Amino acid sequence: MEALERPQIICHVQQALNYTIHDVKWIPCSAKFVSLGGKSNGAGVVEIYSISGEGIEKVSEFGKKDHFKCGTFHASNLRDRHLATGDFSGRLQIWDLEDTLIPVYKTEKHKGVINAIDGVAGMTSGCGAPEIVTGCKDGSVMIWDVRQKDTPVATFRQSEGTQGRDCWSVAFGNSYNNEERVVAAGYDNGDIKIFDLKNMSVRWSKCVKNGVVSLQFDRKDIQMNKLVATTLESKIFCFDVRTQHP
Repeated sequence: MEALERPQIICHVQQALNYTIHDVKWIPCSAKFVSLGGKSNGAGVVEIYSISGEGIEKVSEFGKKDHFKCGTFHASNLRDRHLATGDFSGRLQIWDLEDTLIPVYKTEKHKGVINAIDGVAGMTSGCGAPEIVTGCKDGSVMIWDVRQKDTPVATFRQSEGTQGRDCWSVAFGNSYNNEERVVAAGYDNGDIKIFDLKNMSVRWSKCVKNGVVSLQFDRKDIQMNKLVATTLESKIFCFDVRTQHP
């Protein structure tokens, strides 16, 4: 009886796949999701699944030459629902899931695996232009406006002559009007940095001593309030980023 009183996570349905899964994302306002990853021969795979009363059913799939590492729908509107992906070769690509022959946007400015990606303002109004942020193995964090071809609108990286730390996680926040916006980035050495996109500066930083595998603000379209970070060794940190105290 005590076990039943505690919160439980119950597996609704499961399915075995023949490739390594790196990311899974719900398709907004639908009963569908995408699975991103790659096969043992190095090829990348994106599969689209639909949930029904009988379980999950594969709707379609497409493959490319390199593993897909991460994806997001947050920079796309609800009409298009384009999927932005980062891959093992440092390519940022945006896909129309109805026609995946060629991406609707593509850039190759990163010099390593794109470990993390996030988007903002695709499904909301009054909080600035839709943008994408990518974090890379080379230590760089790049901000993209898809209306501007092949050139990031902002780049944050280590100073010249120093070895950049591997960026493992990124997240948008504080986008409550058309001017304010920040990006949080987490690194393999435990550093967490919040970059102010209005002033183009580091607004806050903290070291949690273990690699930061995930970051998330409580909401992207309000004044930043809480930031949750998860790290190696099963640790979770919650920061009050209004007063910027842990």
